[in-house]
Amino acid sequence: MRRWIVTFCQLIVIFVLFGFGFSVSKVEVPELLRANEPTEVLFPKDKISKIETEIMPPYLGSRYVGFKEALAFKESRGNYFSVNTYGYLGKYQFGIHTLALIGVYNGDHFLGDPILQEKVFRMNLSRNKWILRRDIKRYVGQIIKGTEITESGILAAAHLAGPGNVQHYLRSYGRTDVMDGYGTTIATYIKKFSGYDISLVSAKRNPRI
Repeated sequence: MRRWIVTFCQLIVIFVLFGFGFSVSKVEVPELLRANEPTEVLFPKDKISKIETEIMPPYLGSRYVGFKEALAFKESRGNYFSVNTYGYLGKYQFGIHTLALIGVYNGDHFLGDPILQEKVFRMNLSRNKWILRRDIKRYVGQIIKGTEITESGILAAAHLAGPGNVQHYLRSYGRTDVMDGYGTTIATYIKKFSGYDISLVSAKRNPRI
């Protein structure tokens, strides 16, 4: 009996709904809100101004590992197999001439050997530290072109432009600066890579593989 009553009530509701029907009332849009012609959107546009932003490397501390990885990120985004438009190779972007000074003569072999690349980087850092040892002692702590000179900044700049050019920069107090093919200067690297503790790497006169 109870089940029959529930079914009967449901039928009554259905008949009532069909009796009234379903209708949608027309909504009148105010004049101020009507779009009578195509309007220009603010974003995105066909031509968007390019905003150049520098991607920062992951922070790995302020000692040797942090220094070398930050430098590698700047050079190649940390890619061991990178070759730039000037023919510089690997994670740290070494030229063939610099590799030869360390005892590496096969660029293809160097490019395919990450362990060798790490060894060469450290050896070249030791070599530059030896060449610049007097300049490091003399200029660290001084202010040149608004930047405090640090050992890590000097050695990063030597990686970019060679130790001889860094000597000219320091001894001219910034008046003699050079830049690489992409417009990066010694002053830029001295500032960007300042303040790292790389005392772990000792100066060596002629390190070789």
